[in-house]
Amino acid sequence: MTTTNVLSLPFRRSTQLSLSRAIQQYISKKYDQHPDMFRHDLDTIDSLRRDAVNVREAHPSGIKKLQAYAAQLVWIGGKFPIDVGADFTWYPALGYHTEHPLVQNNLKYELMNILYNLAALYSQLAMASNRNSTEGLKTAASWFSHAAGVLTHIRTQVLPELRMPNPPDDMDEPTLESLTQLFLAEAQECFWQKAVMDGYKDASIAKLAARVSDLYNEAGEAAMRSEAISSAWIHHMSAKHHHFAAAAQFRAANDCLERKQYGEEIARLRDALACVNEGLKETRGGYLGKTVVEDLQSLKRRLEEDLKRAEIDNDRVYLHIVPPKTELKRLDRANMAIARVPPQVAKPYEFLGDHNAEFGPALFTKLVPFAVHVAVSIYEERRDRLVNNSIISELETMTSQLHEILSSLNLPGSLQALEKPLGLPGTLVQHADEIRQADALYRLQQGFADIDKLCSSDLAIFEEGRSLLFAEEEEDNRLRTKYGTERWNRPSSRDDPSPNGGAKLWRQAQDIEGYFASSTASDQVVREKFNAVKDTLAILAGPDRSIMDFIPNSRRTDIPESLKPALGRLRGAYNDVQRLESRRRKRVESLRARSRADDIKPDILVEAARLERAYPTTAIATAHFEDFFEKRLDRLYESELEAVERDKQEQEKIVQEVKRANKEFEAQKRQVDRAGGGNGEREKALQKLDAAYYKYKEIVSNVEVGRKFYNDLSQIVEQWRGLVRGWVSERRRDARSLEEEINMPPLSSLNMNLHTPQSFTYQHQQTSLPPPPQIPFPDPIQPPHQQRQPIVEQAHIIQSWADNVPQQQPKPVAPGAKNVWAPNMGINFGGGATGGSPAGQAQQLQQQKQQEQEQQQEQGPVNATWDPSQGIRFG
Repeated sequence: MTTTNVLSLPFRRSTQLSLSRAIQQYISKKYDQHPDMFRHDLDTIDSLRRDAVNVREAHPSGIKKLQAYAAQLVWIGGKFPIDVGADFTWYPALGYHTEHPLVQNNLKYELMNILYNLAALYSQLAMASNRNSTEGLKTAASWFSHAAGVLTHIRTQVLPELRMPNPPDDMDEPTLESLTQLFLAEAQECFWQKAVMDGYKDASIAKLAARVSDLYNEAGEAAMRSEAISSAWIHHMSAKHHHFAAAAQFRAANDCLERKQYGEEIARLRDALACVNEGLKETRGGYLGKTVVEDLQSLKRRLEEDLKRAEIDNDRVYLHIVPPKTELKRLDRANMAIARVPPQVAKPYEFLGDHNAEFGPALFTKLVPFAVHVAVSIYEERRDRLVNNSIISELETMTSQLHEILSSLNLPGSLQALEKPLGLPGTLVQHADEIRQADALYRLQQGFADIDKLCSSDLAIFEEGRSLLFAEEEEDNRLRTKYGTERWNRPSSRDDPSPNGGAKLWRQAQDIEGYFASSTASDQVVREKFNAVKDTLAILAGPDRSIMDFIPNSRRTDIPESLKPALGRLRGAYNDVQRLESRRRKRVESLRARSRADDIKPDILVEAARLERAYPTTAIATAHFEDFFEKRLDRLYESELEAVERDKQEQEKIVQEVKRANKEFEAQKRQVDRAGGGNGEREKALQKLDAAYYKYKEIVSNVEVGRKFYNDLSQIVEQWRGLVRGWVSERRRDARSLEEEINMPPLSSLNMNLHTPQSFTYQHQQTSLPPPPQIPFPDPIQPPHQQRQPIVEQAHIIQSWADNVPQQQPKPVAPGAKNVWAPNMGINFGGGATGGSPAGQAQQLQQQKQQEQEQQQEQGPVNATWDPSQGIRFG
């Protein structure tokens, strides 16, 4: 056998591309590291790609070039997203579009092509091996097994992650399956041929041949579902399937002869001869190689000779009964061919490392993976939400509740009125200084103005997007009314189910409208709070003299002895409240400082390196850091969450103590008031100023929350407006296209009139000639397995059809003849003087028919033989 009876996979071709430029631009835009840090890695990746795409010959040196580049592609897939920004151009290796490249911004697409070429190289090395020796056959079988293994790896590992709705025809699931089975069949064929050379027993050779036949059959069945595998390859697989089915039965027949089972020998020889004849049917059309045909013919001659000898011997000597084919035992199979994935392809990370590694050091190791950047953002968001919402917000809520309780008890006003009957209490002076330094009134008024400005801006953006939605809905309804629902059959504006379609956008519009409604109500509540304390804050913001004028002095300047014990106990309880508040303020400040200093980047880089070592074949994703996040948050902030619970319990105890002490104090104070010398007016004034101060702190917090809310909302409404603009533009383009389609005249009304000054008219509806038979010309768009009919048979069909049709001869043009077209007249479309009416067209056709009959009578009988030089005329 020569090497022409096996198939190999051609290379896919690519164009030169600077992958480093795309990576450099991506690093500049997406990472906080400078691209110059990776200058050596950028040059290396370009060099690796250049060497890999230039592998065009069947030489073992190309294996390492392809494997090294593929390994680096797998590695950088964990550093960069799949659409890194490089447009990879590759030409198909099989099919009908080998000169039409496919361009994709897809790292997996690049990896798939490189591995495809690696499989092609393995198959070409196998084909180039010397298969006339046993060592050469072992080498060829190994190459074929590696080719099948690489294709299996592509189909199971790379193709599912390709993220392309329609992969290339020569790399889709059926094609890869067919090629895998083909190379396994050819590897198994090498083992079969080696067994023949080594003189194995016929029974063993039959098992090997039967498995070869099965593999070729599986390859052919998968090829029938492929759009890229040619008819020649499918015929080849089918012929080899029948060839080795015959070879298996032939060897089984020899084994029967050796075991003196002469009847079974004849049955198997007959089945083998039938298989050979089936294989020879594939030679029609010239699809098979010369060596494959010669192998089939040689085997047929051998089978005919052996069958003739066996039948004579059995008829004259042995007289054994020949069993039917259905009673023959199915031949056992011996599978030797296995799809072997090279370890450099299956586990590329193991071959990347230091400079002593087979593929050298991994590139861009110092570049933080993209997923790590996303993970850092996720952690910071969770940390801030935990700190602000679960800890600080809870503490502030508890403090507000505490102030409400104190205010209901007239504290600290009742204490200050007794302890400081004249002048201003110290805490009040501190509060007034804080109000003055913060310029409280202006700060709050400016905050409200900022909120109004942000709200108006967000609302204007929202109204613009909503007006676009209403305008598009009105246009769609108008056109639907104009053309009717049957012809205007696209979804309505509010029902468009596309990913960013009208249904989603209208739903989002309702959500955003709800945001505005709730925020406006909240703003109004905050403004009412401010209006309630505005005048009091103005007093606190004024000079001390104005505050003293607002607070009346007490009529009693000394504290009654009977009231001092209760006053002391209440002062002690109130001091506990102040100490609790002070601890909380310090804890909140400390917690915020710790949160700002909580830099997770160094630790997460260590964790990312650990994940890369532990799971080298898996690209790092943000989900891999979930456990790391939970452990870190628990370690840093779990104690703060527990402290919140302790504070809540402590506050309840302090409040109970304050209430008890205040109850006793109020009872003693009432006795003093009945005796004369009450200071109720001073107490109320002090309490009012103290409540205004704490209300101011609450309003400041509310204003900051409102400002942040509208800033966040602006991003939401701007993104929503952009989606609305894009969707409305797309809907309007679709509407114009649909409207043009509706306004096109129906095909039944089309009338093509070709007329000249001689008024020649052609109207398809009035043609009475019978349609010509369908001739099965090969369709270049159809898959090769659908173009099975040989060209010779097509020529016979054309000839047989031409025998039944009068031969068309050029007719001389009579001077002055009408209704006859000449080339120098040109072609005019439209109705002529007489061709515009059906009656005139019918009259012209009748005149043409009469002229043709008269000319045929003058010329005599017509020869029905088709002359190829005359071409083919239909109708």
